[in-house]
Amino acid sequence: MVRFKIFIKAGLVLAFFIVQRSWAQSFIPPTPKLPTEDRIRLAEAFRMAWTGQNKIWENWSKAPFAVLLVTPTGEFLLRHPKPSNDFEPYYYDDILKTQILSRRARFPANLVATFPAVGAVPTIVIGQPEAVSKSSAEWVLSVLHEHFHQLQMAQPGYFAAAESLGLAGEDKGGRWMIDYPFPYDSARIGEAFAELGVLLVKALRALDAEKTVKTLEYLEARKRFQEQLSPNDYKYFSFQLWQEGVARYTELKMADWAARTYKPSPRFRSLLDFTSFRVVADSVRSDLVSGLLDLSLQKQRRVAFYYLGAGEALLLDRVNPGWQKRYFKDKFFLEKYF
Repeated sequence: MVRFKIFIKAGLVLAFFIVQRSWAQSFIPPTPKLPTEDRIRLAEAFRMAWTGQNKIWENWSKAPFAVLLVTPTGEFLLRHPKPSNDFEPYYYDDILKTQILSRRARFPANLVATFPAVGAVPTIVIGQPEAVSKSSAEWVLSVLHEHFHQLQMAQPGYFAAAESLGLAGEDKGGRWMIDYPFPYDSARIGEAFAELGVLLVKALRALDAEKTVKTLEYLEARKRFQEQLSPNDYKYFSFQLWQEGVARYTELKMADWAARTYKPSPRFRSLLDFTSFRVVADSVRSDLVSGLLDLSLQKQRRVAFYYLGAGEALLLDRVNPGWQKRYFKDKFFLEKYF
């Protein structure tokens, strides 16, 4: 009888360990997988950049191109020179022609941003197209938009110059670039800002005979707008136009270039949501014009600066071709290039 009880207890203990092991295994996070569609999109972004980036900005190819793709199953790091220890080798990808590292997801799946996210290296952190509400072609252009931020940040003295604006306060992590308390809800400032958008479209549409007059009208209104801002508010406005506005302009220029001369790879054309870059370029340009004609600081907040900065860069193309040569030498104030 005693031996029988021992067998029962032993059986119960064994069963307990089997159940415990099975339970523990069920909670081991699954090995992350990088979908083929994402590999194709990333490969297209790298290929497109390699083919055309230096046609838009001199020496753009010298900028780092580290990318962290965020998915529901994990994060995948590509082309990073100094990955942190929390990443594990995933595999060498034959489509991307690079080693991929992976870790469990940390960032929001709908994030699109460039900052020193891994190992103090400016890294593009981006979710999948469905998470950021973009088609594959739009997503590729978003990657290139963020890649331009890497070019900005790679310039000697960029971070020191940004800090010298004196807008960070107690912030040491760069959040001020997003969270600075600009007076977005001021009705007076909002009206003056909206007027800038309308006048800028008129200057962009002006025929050669009117180009100078319409440009001066815009610049005079811009000066009046500046007078309504505090010195720090104006520095933030200028910084955003320089940084985000010109990145949006670059996105459009890449789309226009791709529409004219770039041939997407067969793999990319095979994606179910494939759209030609001509269609995307037209959409980006149409969105820019409509955004300028309906500028609203209160509704659009910081995104409103993207529209105005991109429009100013296009106007500079008209009135001062070659302004890009001053862009990285004389930072943060686009009005200096007119």
